[in-house]
Amino acid sequence: MSELESHQFKDHLREAKIFQARLLFVSLVIMALVGVLVFRYHNLQIVDHFVYATQSERNRVHVQPIPPTRGLIYDRQGVLLADNRPTYTLSIIVQRTKDLDETLSLLQELVAISPADLERFKRAVKQRRHPFEPVPLRYRLTEEEIARLAINEFRLDGVEVDAQLVRYYPHGELFAHTLGYTARISEADLSRFTEEQELRYRGTHSIGKTGVEAQYEDLLHGQVGSQNVETNARGRILRVLDRIDPVPGEDLHLHLDVRLQNTAVAAMAGRRGAVVAIEVKTGGVLAAVSLPSYEPNLFVTGIGHEDFRNLNESIDRPLYNRFIQAVYPPGSTIKPIVALAGLHHGVVDTNSAISDPGFYRLPNTSWVWRDWKRGGHGGAVRLNQAIAESCDTYFYDLGTRMGIDRMSEFGFHFGLGIPTGVDLPNERRGVWPTREWKRGAMGESWYPGDTVNMSIGQGYVLSSPMQLAQSTATVATRGKRLRPQVLRAVGDQLIEPKVDGTIEVREDHWEAIFEAMAEVMHGPRGTARAAAAKSTYRIAGKSGTAQVVGIPQGAKYDSAALAERHRDHALFVAFAPLEDPQIAVAVIVENGEGGSSQAAPVAIKVMDAYLLGTYLTPTDVPPPPELVRSNVAPGRSIAADAVAQVTASARLQDPL
Repeated sequence: MSELESHQFKDHLREAKIFQARLLFVSLVIMALVGVLVFRYHNLQIVDHFVYATQSERNRVHVQPIPPTRGLIYDRQGVLLADNRPTYTLSIIVQRTKDLDETLSLLQELVAISPADLERFKRAVKQRRHPFEPVPLRYRLTEEEIARLAINEFRLDGVEVDAQLVRYYPHGELFAHTLGYTARISEADLSRFTEEQELRYRGTHSIGKTGVEAQYEDLLHGQVGSQNVETNARGRILRVLDRIDPVPGEDLHLHLDVRLQNTAVAAMAGRRGAVVAIEVKTGGVLAAVSLPSYEPNLFVTGIGHEDFRNLNESIDRPLYNRFIQAVYPPGSTIKPIVALAGLHHGVVDTNSAISDPGFYRLPNTSWVWRDWKRGGHGGAVRLNQAIAESCDTYFYDLGTRMGIDRMSEFGFHFGLGIPTGVDLPNERRGVWPTREWKRGAMGESWYPGDTVNMSIGQGYVLSSPMQLAQSTATVATRGKRLRPQVLRAVGDQLIEPKVDGTIEVREDHWEAIFEAMAEVMHGPRGTARAAAAKSTYRIAGKSGTAQVVGIPQGAKYDSAALAERHRDHALFVAFAPLEDPQIAVAVIVENGEGGSSQAAPVAIKVMDAYLLGTYLTPTDVPPPPELVRSNVAPGRSIAADAVAQVTASARLQDPL
């Protein structure tokens, strides 16, 4: 084929049209794409400019909460009881972590992280919290651990090491039940928070759980601050843009005295029980001891499962606050109040006498209530002798003649059966029975035998050591019932004493009770004369013994036949000096048996320390021999057996 012939097959016009069509199509596509780009650019830069500018700024600028410094707690002498100590804490901001599990695995290679730490961290991650809020993983990092984390910082997105203040109790077990402790904020705490509280606790990981720490949480916590910070793409802070400083919590000054608390612990010599000392003229709680105690610092950053199980399942119940939560039959310690009621209502006078053969019997019954002294206290027992020698028969007769109604009403004036109002959480009210109480609690009527038992502090009567200390202080003030107060001052502002009630009683009746209680300590036949033999000041006191298990009718109490934890409790209450009372003390030694021999010496050592300055430390008094452990179930209430001991003797007559 010739060149001319091949040239004739090409259609240049058609090719030109195809080219123009394709060019137009491509141009339209390009113009459409440019239009979309312009439209999108217009939306980003003009329509939604402020939205995306704000989001961009948020990626770069963050508001961080600044937790306040928790207020400190001091005793009445200015000794520090609760401190804040700096510690380095390893935390993770979950939102900045690409792979949380991988990060945790890497951290475990770098620092020691226990299974308990991991479990607590995972629980905390599930709690409600603000975005980008650090979640603590490990407290108290060592310098070596901090260095390892710093070297590997480039591999640890979202991981922070910050210096934080953590609560520390320098006296350990000494004030565990009064100060309480702080611990991590739990899911249960968060569920109770109001919206205002959620904001207030931003950046804070701990809250007061028990004791003074919980009671005065609002004062101790302070107000949270904040700061705007600029960060890089990895979340590291580049600079602080502005800052609102937090308001630190208030410092608290308590009535408690470290020296007196140490003295009380030393005097107890390792025995189970409680001691409460109250300043008579203010109601200030000078000492409050519950033994055995526990180490509160274990709880601050999270106690381990094994440590908590050991504390919680211990037969000695160290977590139980015996001075406000344990209630015991007060026994003969309430006899001065019953005697005062008899004088006040004219049932007896100081010269009224009874014959005590060593037992008491209600009319037309065969049941016998025994006096603690076999053979009785003589043929003419009067009020002074009845209190000094703790004559049960005198009070059986007095209580029966006075009746339940007058005895109940009078006891309430001294705080029996009602909360003391002490500024500590979870106080129990005890029981000071009335007809209505028994009918409501047990669905039964009141029997004459109930009155007999109640007149010597047995039967249904239950009191806490704090209640006994308050009632004793009320006797010392001659009828003015001051509320026990742990807090003495907030900063420089003193707390005024609170009067919860008064009772008008004739002066000669008060004098009779004072002298009878002094006879207990200093009389030739006083039950606690041996304990006060070397005292340089006059003391008004009353010993008591409370049954833990019932003794069959006609049987004799045999200490050797009982397991140690089934033996009687030893109680003692006192105030001094007699002429101008300054301090009131209540002591219970669980299963100590003798109020005069076991509890009274403890009270006298505490009063000597306060009045004479003869303070003790726990090393000054050797511990007693190892006590025999019984098989009482760990979860059983201390007073459970005592409550169960109310005997059938109360039902021997028709109900009143």
